Amino acid sequence: MEMTVDQLLHAFRIMERSILAEQRLLRFIEAGDSRVLLHSGRGQEAIGIGACAALRDDDMLFYSHRGVAQILAKGILLDELIGDFLGRIGGATGGLGAGIVHAVDPKFGVMGSSGTLGGGFVLSAGAALGAAKLGDDRVSIHLFGEGSANRGTFHEAANAAALWKLPMIWLCENNGYSVSVPHREATCIEDVAQRAQAYDMPSAIVDGQDVEAVYGAVKEAVERARSGGGPTLIEAKTFRIRGHYEGDPQNYRSKDEIAAAKLKDPQILVQERLAARGVGEDRLEAIRQEERAHLEAAVATAMSHAKAGEAQIYQGLLAGDMS
Repeated sequence: MEMTVDQLLHAFRIMERSILAEQRLLRFIEAGDSRVLLHSGRGQEAIGIGACAALRDDDMLFYSHRGVAQILAKGILLDELIGDFLGRIGGATGGLGAGIVHAVDPKFGVMGSSGTLGGGFVLSAGAALGAAKLGDDRVSIHLFGEGSANRGTFHEAANAAALWKLPMIWLCENNGYSVSVPHREATCIEDVAQRAQAYDMPSAIVDGQDVEAVYGAVKEAVERARSGGGPTLIEAKTFRIRGHYEGDPQNYRSKDEIAAAKLKDPQILVQERLAARGVGEDRLEAIRQEERAHLEAAVATAMSHAKAGEAQIYQGLLAGDMS
């Protein structure tokens, strides 16, 4: 399904914003300004951005630990994201989230991640159940890696979601590795999407480097979920350009494999699509310049806030208390 030129331009903008943000976050780590572990989503940006383009503002997003592009696409402000990474009170969680993994902002539908790998399955299913009980038409979407699909929480939540026809989408970001273990050595089936058959759930496999392919599959799944048709499992085949974490020696991958992944950069594909639809390089360069300026302003705003401390320890423990 094709996106409009305006949608593609927005996808390009968020992709550029995410790439620049991750570069700056890495610099913060190198300078000792943050002790947060960064799991880069470089190369996988099209999945979260394409998915969020198919969602409404009030739809609920749960994500795994490569969430920069996803939460920016859903609406979290860049200065709030950086603030959380640096433990500043101006962050989305007031600096209490201890980094990107835990950035949460319900007003944008960003419900966050789980401190336990695989915990997001039951959280997202619970949110979908809540929406169904409230009688609204919000949907819940959970983005996760193929490795966590081997955990029991996946099967428990998938069974409940299918049985109760919950309004949700499972979106697997399959980059081929569970940290350093190849998919073929950890999972007995070739495609995670095959597991949908066990729960009588619709499924699809898409090119995770193609933002339009992801958008089309998620849009169809969202429409099904809103109309009472229940959950969908989508598997996006993707490539992780950087290591599992910053500092990962990547001894489990050859240099040729990493080089091949870079050739499938989703940002290059978006640029090619835009060029084919008459968008000139000058317009893309203007967006790049705007995003560089946006990043510097966001860093300045984030750094202007104090670091979270003892005064914030009990912040948010009670409903409605974020003071």
